[in-house]
Amino acid sequence: MLERIHDLFRLRTSPVLFFTSAGIVLTFVVLTLLFQTQMGNFFGDASGWIYEHLGWFYISGVTIFLLFLVFIALSRFGQMRLGADDEKPEHSDISWFGMLFAAGIGTILMFWAVAEPVNHFANPPREGVEGASAEAASEAMGFTLYHFGLHTWTIFCLPALGFAYFIYKRNLPPRVSSIFQPLIGERIHGPMGRTIDVLAIVGTVFGVAVSIGLGTLQINSGLARLFGIGEDALSQILIILVVTVVAMISAILGVNKGIKRLSNLNIWTAILLLLFILVTGPTVHLLRGMIEWTGVYASMLPELAFWNDTLADTGWQNGWTIFYWAWTITWSPFVGIFIARISRGRTVRQFVAGVLGLPTAFTIVWFGIWGTGVFDIESGEDAGLIETVVDEGDIPGAMFEFLGHFPLVTVTSAVAILVVGIFFITSMDSCALVLDNMCNGFEEDAPLHQKAFWAISIGLIAAVLLTATGEGGLAALESVAIVLGLPFFLLGYLIMFNLLRAMREDAGEVGYLRTRRWLRTLPPEEYERRMEESDRSLAHAVVAPDYLEGTQPENAPEVEHTEQPEIVEEYRIRSGEIPVVDPTVPSSEHEDDTPR
Repeated sequence: MLERIHDLFRLRTSPVLFFTSAGIVLTFVVLTLLFQTQMGNFFGDASGWIYEHLGWFYISGVTIFLLFLVFIALSRFGQMRLGADDEKPEHSDISWFGMLFAAGIGTILMFWAVAEPVNHFANPPREGVEGASAEAASEAMGFTLYHFGLHTWTIFCLPALGFAYFIYKRNLPPRVSSIFQPLIGERIHGPMGRTIDVLAIVGTVFGVAVSIGLGTLQINSGLARLFGIGEDALSQILIILVVTVVAMISAILGVNKGIKRLSNLNIWTAILLLLFILVTGPTVHLLRGMIEWTGVYASMLPELAFWNDTLADTGWQNGWTIFYWAWTITWSPFVGIFIARISRGRTVRQFVAGVLGLPTAFTIVWFGIWGTGVFDIESGEDAGLIETVVDEGDIPGAMFEFLGHFPLVTVTSAVAILVVGIFFITSMDSCALVLDNMCNGFEEDAPLHQKAFWAISIGLIAAVLLTATGEGGLAALESVAIVLGLPFFLLGYLIMFNLLRAMREDAGEVGYLRTRRWLRTLPPEEYERRMEESDRSLAHAVVAPDYLEGTQPENAPEVEHTEQPEIVEEYRIRSGEIPVVDPTVPSSEHEDDTPR
């Protein structure tokens, strides 16, 4: 039956993956609309249990992933190229950075650039810190950079590296199940593989839908401030409609014509907005703050990487860190496959350093300037960010409230809306493209209406859950993200196992490391004593440091033999014993280096 429907709509995909994933998503939407309270309670209880019992697992998991990536990059496997051994990168470093950043957390950086620092500044995460103090500012920036720096990009980098290796090194389909090929072999095409792929597709749709919901609220808030547009369901539906249409067109055009151009435009626009804040604000103060917060992040990172709020047990991490990690990992398959697709031809070391290092460096600069600006505003007479963002809960309007303290507020607010919108579009169109590839099992051009379907579906789900069910719908979606995050964390450990196993299989185990063997060196007086005692160990002893001829490894540089003192030459002439070794015999088989 699925095959008939597939052929009827002239699709070219896997009917099981496509229709099963679509059916699960549609079923969730219908159940949420019909049973809002029951669905909310179910996922709320499940997410609450995870918060209480497995928060430590989420915190430690991301740190373990990060340490694994650093190990892989610094190991001999770091030289392996993601593709053919002689393949070169397809995209320039600038274009590569723009695409991975825009498809990753570009929208979220815009949403939280002001909102997170001001929240933590007003309500410090850890006990004993006074709100709105200098110490609170340091804590706020340390936690903010922890949330959006190395750890967030670790969640994207690990699956991305797995995808890049198995898709371009082993030429497997662009699916999550391909990463499990060393473990399950050809069963990646069977029920087990399909289950993994359906879970990844559904989790990705929900994870991206949360981002789209947040982006819609922020765009709506900005338009309300600029043009007096109402912050209601109709406005939000229209925003999602416009973004979905543009994203659908971009997805149809593909990576090079659509996503790449939008990403390059957006990253430069975001940089210009950042430079405007830097130039028109207290420039020196902002630069000093950015440098200081870099040090704060570096000093707090080792502690925060394992911090679980064990003693105070305030529950703060549930609403921030644990939610971030669980939510982010639900859409890491889409970001991972997209990053893999634009990274072909790079070495593993270049890949890890680029995906972890470049966005983190930009994040430090980005939040360093916005965050310092927040503290500067709150220290002056014209304060009001805490009141608006924290007390009144206007998180979507945080950036626009911030821009109101700078010149050309109308222009900068319009630019901010544009940047959020394009980040929003690039996330949706790249997600639609990746979802289509995951269902198809190949990266070649597929029917255009397939790509359009995923963009329309994501926009439709976001619109229904954000507007038809009000705040409860978005809260339910966030709870689902928490629940779906758990199996994705488990998959992360399996990704590490399979990736390391595949690299060892393809690169081969490290062989026996042969080294030059050196003779035992004795002081002249001890050598002379042993000569008088007729000690046969002198056959492999010298006074001037020297090595055994025949033990040097292949292709080793030549090392001149040292001329020995007369006493050594005298012993060798008298005994007729010159130290030699058969290089084909292991050193352990030489009988304590003494000839017979």
